[in-house]
Amino acid sequence: MSLFSIFTATAHAMGTPPAGAGTQSGASVFIQFVPLVLIFAIFYFLLIRPQQKKAKEHQDYLSSLKKGDEVMTSGGIIGRITGVTELVVTLELADNVRIKVARSYIAGKPPAKAESPAKS
Repeated sequence: MSLFSIFTATAHAMGTPPAGAGTQSGASVFIQFVPLVLIFAIFYFLLIRPQQKKAKEHQDYLSSLKKGDEVMTSGGIIGRITGVTELVVTLELADNVRIKVARSYIAGKPPAKAESPAKS
């Protein structure tokens, strides 16, 4: 006996569907999409929107960097900015110890308890 004949035999045994069971009204189709819309809304307000807001704040912070600001890189290096270009920031870690870091690798302000780098 083939798989197809098993399915057709089962379908015939179930009988004919009640009138109107094969068609769906517009309202029931809409009701099926309500959970998907709610899930998307929850994801948007709990995940997507806060992430976009945080990224915008970080981009604004990077664009406002200026000489003399204390920053921490994404690698954990803390220093004072001695030079800023469009793509590169020069950090002074100690007296006469300077490194150049890509501007995008600046993570933010250092923690409050971090030891202060060299004074300018």
